[in-house]
Amino acid sequence: MSMFGEHSERITTGVALLVAVLIIGFIDNFFIMWLVFGAIYILAFKEAIKLFGVENDGLLPFAIGLWLVAGVYPYGDDLFVLAGVAYASAVAFNKDIAWKDFYPFIYPTAGVLFMFTMYQEYGVLSLLWLVGVVALTDVGAYGVGKSVGKTPFCETSPNKTMEGVVGGITVATFGGMFIGLSIVDFGVAFLVSFAVAVSSIFGDLFESSLKRAAGVKDSGDLLPGHGGVLDRIDGYLFGGIVMLVLLRGLV
Repeated sequence: MSMFGEHSERITTGVALLVAVLIIGFIDNFFIMWLVFGAIYILAFKEAIKLFGVENDGLLPFAIGLWLVAGVYPYGDDLFVLAGVAYASAVAFNKDIAWKDFYPFIYPTAGVLFMFTMYQEYGVLSLLWLVGVVALTDVGAYGVGKSVGKTPFCETSPNKTMEGVVGGITVATFGGMFIGLSIVDFGVAFLVSFAVAVSSIFGDLFESSLKRAAGVKDSGDLLPGHGGVLDRIDGYLFGGIVMLVLLRGLV
């Protein structure tokens, strides 16, 4: 009971988010999904601006414009590449434009665009698979790490242990595999689940490194007990890219 009291705010927020995800997934409407992903993207983009230390106040309209185009153009990953080409061209033309200002158009932009594209190409079950693998990675890593974890994993995230990471990946690989069987065969389900679990670990580490460089504990304070939007979706931003690439290559 004391543990629940200590983490009650986090648990309440987590349950609310899970219910919202299930409702949106059950409705499975393109326009609603576009709106939800768009809201998540813009909030995460604003947090990324702060984490990267970007001082350009004029970036948000471009992010909004990019998402508007994503609503009518079916290949979001193409939009990410085109944005890179456009920005590289602008940097070549005007030496006063800083490359650092493009960082938020890489992270979280790429991950959100890839996830939205995956929804368009493989349906809502692919998102459920992604959510399942990343969530099981987190739960497995926390449970195993708390119970038997002793060996530090890396300096970027001192609380992570090697035992916890291996446990999380193992739980997510086998648990996610059963979800993936509704879309692909056994071998592909196993491989994709394993790769997404591993990538979600490093997605979490990447955001931890950004927060450490920025000198902050959380990316924001929007979600009580969880921090910001990036704190909640960091594993998905890496995992979504890996899952879409592998599904395209293996299915």
